[in-house]
Formats: sequence, C-alpha cells, structure tokens
Amino acid sequence: MVNGLIGRKVGMSQVFDEEGRSIPVTLIQAGPCVVVQIKENSRDKYEAVQLGLVEKVNPKRITKPLKGHLEKAGAGSVRVLREFKRSGDEDMQPGQQVTVDIFEGVDKVNVTGKSKGKGFQGVMKRHDFAGGPGGHGSNFHRAPGGIGQCAWPSRVFPGKKMPGQMGNRKVSVKGLRVVSIDKENNLLVVKGAVPGSRGGYVFINKG
Repeated sequence: MVNGLIGRKVGMSQVFDEEGRSIPVTLIQAGPCVVVQIKENSRDKYEAVQLGLVEKVNPKRITKPLKGHLEKAGAGSVRVLREFKRSGDEDMQPGQQVTVDIFEGVDKVNVTGKSKGKGFQGVMKRHDFAGGPGGHGSNFHRAPGGIGQCAWPSRVFPGKKMPGQMGNRKVSVKGLRVVSIDKENNLLVVKGAVPGSRGGYVFINKG
C-alpha cells in the first residue's frame, strides 16, 4: 500500500462537532493518482511508488522523455509526479489508480506544500524583529542593527537573519487530524491550515 497522495488545496471552511463547536478545516482534492513506476529494492536499492496526479495537460507541455515514461506505464494525462513510500505486501502495478480511500481509518496526516510568496521583505516582517524606538528623535526604526564584528573575524556569519525573499518555499505541517473523507468527490478534510494558496499542489503522507 502506498503511504501518500498528490492533491490540490481547495480552500478553508468550518465544520461543527457534536457539541456545536466550530472546527476550522482545509479541503484537499486528494487524487485520483495513477501509479507510474514501482521502485524495488533489488533494482533501485529502495522501496517506493511513483504517483502522478491525473489532470488534463496540454500535450505541447509534455516533453518527449516524459511522454515515453507515461506511455510505458499506461498513465495517460499526468501533471505532477511524486514518489511515496510503500508499506505492506500489496502488489501494485503501473497504471493502477490510487484514490483517497487509502486514508480511510487514518487519524493524522502530514501535508507538504509551497508557501505563499511575499516578495522581498525586511527583518521585522520576515523574522519578527522588534525594531527600534518609535519616537521622533530616533533614526533607527526598522533596520536590523549590527550584523557583524568591527575587528575579528570582520565578516557576516552564514545564516544571519537578514532582509530577503520571504515565502515561496517548501513547508511541511505534521499531525493534521483527518476530520472526514468524501470518496465520491475525492475530498480529504483535515483540521487546521495547509501551506500554499488555493489551487496549489500539496503532498499528503500518512502521519
């Protein structure tokens, strides 16, 4: 059995429990995915399954090597490829479809996505620096302050928190509780927020 799926973030909503309390949830269009390749320990030195998200793709946007790779597996139209770990002894074949059913009975999942890009930002927004005094006599409001040494070693250490690109990077959220599964519409409902904007690709793994 494969341990994960590729999906798209639909958006956020809320549901109510038995006591009437509101629970913030995220809706994820999980799959359907198709098995493109089986990675075996005897040949590839590790066990995994390569899945592709079934979506309509302009044939002009598929390279010839990828087209041959998909035709060999009988995968059809696939937009995103991703490898997931295998568990159990279930026999899987290329071209086989994997749906949201694999999360039935699963309590928690881990979701990975690309965070929203915020552009070039300063240290106060990017790293939550406090900033300087706000009075009129101060000339130090939003600057980072001293970043190096005046003598030895006279350089800025790697990893120093500085202004720069914020967001638009891989973010993983672990331990999201599975609230419900809609098998007819391939929807996975999880409690809490998921990285990325609406319509963005996410990768779901069993927690």
